[in-house]
Amino acid sequence: MSSLKANVQKLGRAMLLPVAAMPLAGLIMRLSADDMLNIPVIGAAGNAVFGNLDILFAIGVTIGFAKTKDKGIPALTGFLAIATLKKGLEIMNPAVNMGIFGGIISGLIAAWTYNRFKEQKLPMVFSYFAGEKFPLTMVMILQTVTSVVFGFLWPFAQAGIDSFARLLVNMGALGVGIFMFLNRLLIPFGLHHVLNTYVYYDLGSYTSPSGEVFRGEMTRFINGDPQAGLFLSGFFVIMMFGVPAICFAIYRAAFKENKEMVKGIMGSGAATSFISNITEPVEFSFMFLSPMLYVVHALFAGLAGIVCYLLNIRIGFTFGACIVDYLINFRIATNAILIIPVGIVFFALYYFTFYYLIKKCNIQTLGREAATEYGIEAVEEEKELGLASKNYEYMAKKMLQAFGGKENVSDAFSCNTRLRVEVENPTIVDEQRIKQLGVSGVIKPTEKNYQIIIGLEVTYVMAEFNKLLEQ
Repeated sequence: MSSLKANVQKLGRAMLLPVAAMPLAGLIMRLSADDMLNIPVIGAAGNAVFGNLDILFAIGVTIGFAKTKDKGIPALTGFLAIATLKKGLEIMNPAVNMGIFGGIISGLIAAWTYNRFKEQKLPMVFSYFAGEKFPLTMVMILQTVTSVVFGFLWPFAQAGIDSFARLLVNMGALGVGIFMFLNRLLIPFGLHHVLNTYVYYDLGSYTSPSGEVFRGEMTRFINGDPQAGLFLSGFFVIMMFGVPAICFAIYRAAFKENKEMVKGIMGSGAATSFISNITEPVEFSFMFLSPMLYVVHALFAGLAGIVCYLLNIRIGFTFGACIVDYLINFRIATNAILIIPVGIVFFALYYFTFYYLIKKCNIQTLGREAATEYGIEAVEEEKELGLASKNYEYMAKKMLQAFGGKENVSDAFSCNTRLRVEVENPTIVDEQRIKQLGVSGVIKPTEKNYQIIIGLEVTYVMAEFNKLLEQ
């Protein structure tokens, strides 16, 4: 169980790498749109990010799980994994789009392939392909098989979601709530697009005064159908109020020493959601760290859809359910003013629920990673600690020897006060020798993971430790 928890937390940290590129990309896309600055060449930068999220996540996950300090070849392995999967799916079934889920699966397979085959020896005639180059070959073979498997299986998932979407239409407020709930819940698997397609572009029919027929909630609303917008109005509550409230809760729950860093990241995430309807930077920062929080988010989204339906709020969007579309479409909407009071209520609901759960369950959201297992008090005390010796190079050298040499170190990083090391073989680690170096403590949370309590000087020890690992 502890190993599973560690891997889930590692996946959560790996998500933050591609997520870091999203907030600015989202703002750029919105500002460069036709109804704002109308500068497509600027928007191309944002499209480069959001048009290749599967690739970014494949590379990010591979880097996060690859057991090496040099991440260049693992990153290339991750790229080859997702590229092979996508090309294979194009041949197997061009209609299949696995989205971000395909990127995550590819990253996990690529990381496993790299860790398993990075030291593979081959006959002399094939020696060029041995060692770290061998995973590049193996991952293409494995992903070819993966593309065949998902090429057969994924269409069944897509067809099931499409049929279910048609069923939801006849369920009234409950149908809207289930649609909103599943819209959020299916994002990690990329299947929310299947659900959205029917609602956005095929649900209902409207004949304009000129005799032209329009289908779909989004299209009908923009072309003047007064009955359209019921399935879309709840998104404005989530994007403009719910997600910013999540950001505020994560900021407020962060440890004091991390608040400035969290404020910048979550502030841009909230602004991106409010201005451009892009929620992935925030959602991917916690969905894998705490699936429970993400399910709560999906439930609140469903509740928002039900409330908006019962209040007969009808408003649609073209770019997304953000403040810009809200203001532009306000004039042709029905009861759109009610989005504001409903949104305020949901802001409070989201904030207090998320803040309570993060604190109560001690969830490692952004800014809480440093001391989740042992409490904030321990970190504050550790800040006052120091090393007897200021020869950080010597300290790092002796510490690496105590860990069994660099061959035994699979991963190493530091937080504010602790050096965190993951080893291959814990039986050869000399804990007593590490303690004799003058550190303030050695903690072993899992069989292969060590935390060396050093204090604020850990930054200098970590720098020297990395130099030794890279030699």
